[in-house]
Amino acid sequence: MRNRIFAVFAIAVMAGGGLAYATYNFMQSQPAKAAPTPTQPVVVAAADLQLGAELKKDDLRVVGFPQGEAPEGTFGNPADLIGRGLIVSVVKNEPLLPAKLASKEAGSGLPPVIPPGLRAVSVRVNEVIGVAGYVLPGTHVDVVATVNPSDKPSETTSKVILTDVQVLAAGTKLEQNGADSKPQPVSVVTLLVNPDESERLTLASGEGKIQLALRNPLDKEAPATRGVRAAALVGTPAPAPTVRQAASRKAAPAPAPVPVPVAEPTTVEVIRGDKRAREVVHADQ
Repeated sequence: MRNRIFAVFAIAVMAGGGLAYATYNFMQSQPAKAAPTPTQPVVVAAADLQLGAELKKDDLRVVGFPQGEAPEGTFGNPADLIGRGLIVSVVKNEPLLPAKLASKEAGSGLPPVIPPGLRAVSVRVNEVIGVAGYVLPGTHVDVVATVNPSDKPSETTSKVILTDVQVLAAGTKLEQNGADSKPQPVSVVTLLVNPDESERLTLASGEGKIQLALRNPLDKEAPATRGVRAAALVGTPAPAPTVRQAASRKAAPAPAPVPVPVAEPTTVEVIRGDKRAREVVHADQ
């Protein structure tokens, strides 16, 4: 009886030791749980938002950024952004920063997108003037004007009046639709110019015709052109100056008179005794 109790006790000890050893190994194999990292709220875009869009509640959401890892100037409360306009386009989950937003007083749409010192001027175009629809927001163009300063057809001149002008909007759109840059025929194009250029553009579109020339945005050269008239296209010489033009020119100085050479008089030698003398013989004698 005693031996049976001892055997049972020994088996219990061995089973308990094995279970404890297995439990220890299992606990050692489990990864240690990291301490929770503190976060801070950051307002991000809930969807892709276009340039000039007015921020609404559904356009924003709050995510947790690791404490101290959020970009400088981020917002933590969506209420601080509702009603403000975007001056650049943003993508989904992009943090909204002050540099991407118009001021609270500026509102939304086109006005806050215009940089200080520049102006937005709209011109009427058609499929030809708009380069077959490839003049899209963000592209750069040259403006060619064809005007006639007088009533004479020969005075009609075409000349590049503005170079490397940015297209701010095409129709009512402020940015391209997608990255494929598909042509989009529009009737109005808005150009970003300075005040002096706005005067030239307005005068050219009112007094003559304009044509937009699409250019590579990386090409920053602005070669000076002299303009061209219709006569120069077919090699016709320039017309003779008008009476007014001729009268305005300075008269050429008269040539200095050339002195006329004087002929030598005819003389004869006269001998009187021991004296000699030369006398002039006149033609009437």
